[in-house]
Amino acid sequence: MDAAVAVTGPTLSGPSIETIEALLDVTYTWGYQETRQKLRDLYDKAVRAQWISDDVLPWHRDVDLEKPYSAEHIMPLYGSDIYNKMSAKERLRMQVETSAWTISQFLHGEQGALLATAQLVDSVDNLDSKLYAASQVVDEARHVDVYNRYIHEKLKVAYPISVHLKTLLDMVLKDSRWDMKFLGMQIMVEGLALAAFGMMRTNTDEPLLQELTAYVMGDEARHVAFGILSLRDYYKDQPESVRREREDFVFEAARLMRDRFLFQEVWDKMGLPQKKCMEITLDSHAQKLFRSLLFSKIVPAIKKMDLLSDRQRERFAELGILQFENWADPLADLQQTAKGGMSARLDESQLHPQIEHVTPAASC
Repeated sequence: MDAAVAVTGPTLSGPSIETIEALLDVTYTWGYQETRQKLRDLYDKAVRAQWISDDVLPWHRDVDLEKPYSAEHIMPLYGSDIYNKMSAKERLRMQVETSAWTISQFLHGEQGALLATAQLVDSVDNLDSKLYAASQVVDEARHVDVYNRYIHEKLKVAYPISVHLKTLLDMVLKDSRWDMKFLGMQIMVEGLALAAFGMMRTNTDEPLLQELTAYVMGDEARHVAFGILSLRDYYKDQPESVRREREDFVFEAARLMRDRFLFQEVWDKMGLPQKKCMEITLDSHAQKLFRSLLFSKIVPAIKKMDLLSDRQRERFAELGILQFENWADPLADLQQTAKGGMSARLDESQLHPQIEHVTPAASC
């Protein structure tokens, strides 16, 4: 492989272990016969949909880093003076680096989901929620494993967690309220991941990554549905002060997630002017569309939970994501596939019926 393309630098930088202090209530549930049927049904789906990566994924395939991951015109710097001055090898290296950055963020987000869902097992107050959350812990462990393996065995390069994602994960993990963990992780982080995975699977040309992402997407759809089922009636009976605080949290989380897709670490590593590259990425039409589409599952879920007031609508409009309020949410997708007698695992055409090839590995 050409040295300009070989990205065999160090693995994840920074400290290998970090400890944060978090407050958490631990709730016993002695009412074993009390059943929330829809959550029980979701748990049954989760048990039947478990998969073993060594059995279903073609890990024997090599990933050819000398072939483009996706269409050139959707790269963050495409069309800029910086991009036009790059050689073909430099452009190919940028594709690999942005892909590695993207999948590294997937990995970090999945670890955050693993930790937050483990907290839900402790804190939720009914047996069916505890059982489903426990099944999701298994899902998240598997996701951490497969993305870690793909990064270190196939790409052989990784990036630390972005500061925006780290801020959001810390907010969720440190909050002692169970509903905030659902709202932050199951709705915001998992909802964004579901959309990002769908766009990555649609736009990448790398076969192993396509198959891996398809399996992860099937799990993620159930995870967001878990959050919707748990919260959709909760806020109706809460005082206005509680609803406003949750809406503020959702808006701040949305802003953090939107602002994190500027690839600062990639530009630094490649020796490119960071500020200028961030400005180009921020103004890129393809990247603007990508950042907007990330919220295609979050906004309808927020609406279903009665957290889309007129005030929130104005703020979502400023972020350019309000147009998704009437799109199908993951719970509706799961219910529709169940009615049709199909597998609960969703493909990208169901998740994104209005999305064509938009973004490359710049997903999440």
